[in-house]
Formats: sequence, structure tokens, C-alpha cells
Amino acid sequence: MKLSTRTRYGVRLMAALAQNYGKKPVFLKDIAKGEGISEKYLSLIIIPLRGVNLVTSVRGAHGGYNLSKEPSQITLKEIVDVLEGDCSLVDCVKNPSSCSRAPICASHDIWVLVGKKIADTLSSITLDMLVKMNQEKAGNNIMRDI
Repeated sequence: MKLSTRTRYGVRLMAALAQNYGKKPVFLKDIAKGEGISEKYLSLIIIPLRGVNLVTSVRGAHGGYNLSKEPSQITLKEIVDVLEGDCSLVDCVKNPSSCSRAPICASHDIWVLVGKKIADTLSSITLDMLVKMNQEKAGNNIMRDI
């Protein structure tokens, strides 16, 4: 399974919003600059995230974007599901009727298992956990430079 750039950047966008949670709204241009991602591309990514109410927007001079709930309440699975779709690796997992062999196919059972493991892992990681992991990695890199 390979995640799209849209999903990888979407997770980075959401992590940036999580890092600023409880503060003033953040402009996409500031996130784009900080993450090295095109602002135009981020503006396309934010639309579905706003559509499922993971993100809220504030208009005006002091506007921008905020998370709609606490970072501890948003999982990576929620973000991936919005931007990528479900974690099914093959069509027959999501829709067993698409393959007449699904009921007797051992490979089908493996794909179901792997998809469940991916979904469980993504469900177990929240944005606040991701922010902490990013901060730890940044701290470790600073320590290596000393």
C-alpha cells in the first residue's frame, strides 16, 4: 500500500494545526511555508477535511484554520479515510461480491487481516501523539548538531 502525496501532506497539515491548537487561526500560506508544500495544493487538501468537520475556517484579517476538536480526539485513520479512502488493499476486501473466489480465497483473508492491522494502527495514533513524536525527533536532531 502506498499513500498518496495528498494524504501525506494532509497529515502534515493537520499536525501543523494540532501544534497550534488553542491559539489563533493559522493561515495556509504559513503552513505551506513551514512545511515546504505548495499553498495551492494545501488549499485543495483542506476542502475535504473541512467537509467532514475536522477543520474549521475563520474569515477575515485574523482568520485562518483551526482544528474543530482537540488533537487528542483526531486519529490518523480519520485523516487517511477522508483523503485516501478506506484501508482496503484490494477491491475484494471492501466488496467481496466483486470476486467470485473471495469466499474460498486464502489471499483474501490475508488482505482483510493486513487492512485491519493498518486501520488499527492508524486508529491508535492521534494528532497530539504525532505532534509529540515530531517534537522528540526535532529535539534529537538538535542534540546531534551540538
